[in-house]
Amino acid sequence: MIKKIKTYISNHTGMLIRFDDIAENMNWDLMEKCEELFKKYNIKPLLGVIPNNQDKELLANQKNEEFWKKVREWKKMGWEIAMHGYSHVYDSIAHKKKDYFKYGGGSEFYGHSFEEQKNRLQKGLKKFENENIEIRAFFAPNHIYDENTFLALKTLGIKQVIDGYGLFPYEENGIIFTPQLFYENIFIPFGLQSTQIHLNTWTDKDFINFKNLIEQKHNKIISYDQMLNNINNNFVSYASRFLISKLLKIKRSMRNN
Repeated sequence: MIKKIKTYISNHTGMLIRFDDIAENMNWDLMEKCEELFKKYNIKPLLGVIPNNQDKELLANQKNEEFWKKVREWKKMGWEIAMHGYSHVYDSIAHKKKDYFKYGGGSEFYGHSFEEQKNRLQKGLKKFENENIEIRAFFAPNHIYDENTFLALKTLGIKQVIDGYGLFPYEENGIIFTPQLFYENIFIPFGLQSTQIHLNTWTDKDFINFKNLIEQKHNKIISYDQMLNNINNNFVSYASRFLISKLLKIKRSMRNN
């Protein structure tokens, strides 16, 4: 019995490496170091690419004129390319945490009409199409969504979102959610989750810490396809989503007070 439990835990423990804010303007020196690290350990991360980056903070970074060629190379290597917003510019605020996941804060999508959100998403998808890059997943800047966001995504054929609570990917209202729980790179001893890495804010020390994590846990780092093979809507999955969402909301509330 103990052996079966250990095997079950081992088979259901893993981390998907998710990078946010991938754009022409980013920290390319650190990205090259990460790419070499991923090649060494045969890791296939998920990259959240901004199709029309207009974020002033990101625009201050070095620009790669062959960015989209590089994205296509990553795609051919088996890396998952996801759409991360459209312009990455916040023009609305989710007051009193009325957004879908109760984060609250600035947003590119929340509060806008269905047609406006659909228009932004459609323009982003058109950019990927023009660059010959197939997209099946999305995640919004700052984790902020409302019902119109999901309706627009489904209307455009995108039914996978890299956000959510819980210990396993799950399906809800016609969308598959992959949990993203922590701001830090925390490896939990049970469950499947994704990281949230903002490479552009990293120092050399942050890269060293990340490198150490990869070296220690590389055998537990999974691809997006492996994540999708473990979609779970049973009672344990539902209970973990409920409990974790409550705990994280309390933690955020304490941090903001």
